[in-house]
Amino acid sequence: MKNVPEIFLELEDTEWPLDSIDHDRHIARAVVFDDDGYLYFVRCDRDDAFGKAAFLETSGGGMEEGESPEEAVIRELREELGAETEIICKIGIVSDYYNLVHRHNINNYFLCRALSFGKRHLMPDEIDDFHLTVRRMRIEEAIAWYRRYACTRIGRLIAARELPVVFKAAEILQLEKGREED
Repeated sequence: MKNVPEIFLELEDTEWPLDSIDHDRHIARAVVFDDDGYLYFVRCDRDDAFGKAAFLETSGGGMEEGESPEEAVIRELREELGAETEIICKIGIVSDYYNLVHRHNINNYFLCRALSFGKRHLMPDEIDDFHLTVRRMRIEEAIAWYRRYACTRIGRLIAARELPVVFKAAEILQLEKGREED
């Protein structure tokens, strides 16, 4: 989809004190939808330095050396969701911080259509430490999940980063639906 203005957000970590930031992590993430109007996310259940928490998150992860954001998001969606996808458009960039681990995150967000689903290829930490599971839901349900899981420190950071992206994705999908009906 062309001519959709991308968002750019700069967020601070208001949950943990800032000591220092010593590295950047370039990340590719996506709001994934199917032709039936469902969105796909991962639910994470973790108990680590960030605390014991469950939360909803868009699928995605760190970019590998030499990988473009577009290549990374396609790979990440295949790994975490088992999804073959096509990129519809870039939603934008969200810059945020995890002060606890001294990290600046540069999150590249995309809107992607799911073409098919197959086997997931999770990393050991995604299975053993984060307990990632796939969640398929309508937009209203996703918004409710983000708000419900914002009761933890990490949940609040993720909701602050992701809710604006989910709202933008919903806006883009509504615009596209309107164009198809014309």
